[in-house]
Amino acid sequence: MTEAVRNPRLHALGAASIELAEIVGGMGVLLARILVRIHKFDGEELVKNLYKMAVKSLPIVAVTALFTGAIMVIQAAVIVKRFNAEGLLGWGAGFGTLREIAPLLTALMISGRVGANNTAELGTMVVTEQIDALRVLAIDPIAFLIVPRFIAILATLVMMTLFADALALFGAAYTGQGLLGVEPMTFFNGLTGGLLDFGDVFNGLFKSFVFALVMALASCHFGLATKGGAPGVGRAVNASVVASAAGIFVLDYLVSFLG
Repeated sequence: MTEAVRNPRLHALGAASIELAEIVGGMGVLLARILVRIHKFDGEELVKNLYKMAVKSLPIVAVTALFTGAIMVIQAAVIVKRFNAEGLLGWGAGFGTLREIAPLLTALMISGRVGANNTAELGTMVVTEQIDALRVLAIDPIAFLIVPRFIAILATLVMMTLFADALALFGAAYTGQGLLGVEPMTFFNGLTGGLLDFGDVFNGLFKSFVFALVMALASCHFGLATKGGAPGVGRAVNASVVASAAGIFVLDYLVSFLG
């Protein structure tokens, strides 16, 4: 009897490691297949996905961003009042918002809405044999379906992060006026007074690009790997959301540490 059989925990750890390696390897192979076909994408499919992913995500991103900015001010209110540091409110709220909170929360919202929906659509196409039908018609499903969705998710998250940055700062400025009596002009002067620069904005945008990369690969990978009919679609969506969220937090740590 082997050590793995005698030790169930070791067996479970080995199985989990193999499963993780299969997922990461599958996503890597999918990325290579996408990059080979990146110039062959279907333009109409790209426009349709941009509308579905970006335009229709505007309301939920707007609400999330406004309340994110307000929450940042509420958290800073105690320190601002204690030290009479109204002039630093813009920097305090802006630094955390631009570099961390807006990219992270926007990615999680887009993952729940766009990533899960993308996995469900692709999984349904797989179990209903629509992907096989495309191959029968000599249509490459990667170029026709996956590449436009991949590009659309990358563009959506970067654009939504910029949108969220602006609205979060707007919400923070007017929450500061309502709660602390800090005029919006004072808030924005603190934001642009030299303590923050384009590097902070770029850091957040780079994070959003990295988050979008893992989200797009995870949603497409689990969608194409769907098995087992309708229950399999549900399992694929669940796996996609979990993998995307875990990847987002891991990459957030790495990018923050290296940056």
